[in-house]
Amino acid sequence: MVRFKNRWLLVELIPASIPTPNSSPAHLDGQKIWASLRQSVVNNFGDVGWGYVGPSMAVKYYSPTTNVCIIRVARDHHKIAWGALTLVTDIAGTRYIPNVIHLSGTIKHVQLAAISHNREVVARLRAQAKTPSAYQDSYEEFLQTSSTEIEALQEW
Repeated sequence: MVRFKNRWLLVELIPASIPTPNSSPAHLDGQKIWASLRQSVVNNFGDVGWGYVGPSMAVKYYSPTTNVCIIRVARDHHKIAWGALTLVTDIAGTRYIPNVIHLSGTIKHVQLAAISHNREVVARLRAQAKTPSAYQDSYEEFLQTSSTEIEALQEW
């Protein structure tokens, strides 16, 4: 039996513009991220590039609170997906700057990196709000549910 080897990208999508009260941010989900990544691969690497990464590429997780997503792609051509990801400029009409935080060969290590990154983002948000570290807020519930969702991810 042959095992398919994957690479897992942990990506933070940083909004390029500060939302104003009159503008509503696009509601992202895995399908919109996948579609914009697909378009970037086709535009920059052509149909051959899409043929390499298309069958294996999937957005396995996305958190709208921290704008973090986990993308799976085949090991042999993960650099094409990474390159196309860095060339993505907008998703669903909103400008984003993709920042690859972690690259892993196993889902377990990307899960650990995602949970750690979520904790760092929540700590940053709490510091901006100037709340004490022992303060109970909605972020505690978010950290619990996101950790559970991330740990529940399966290889396929």
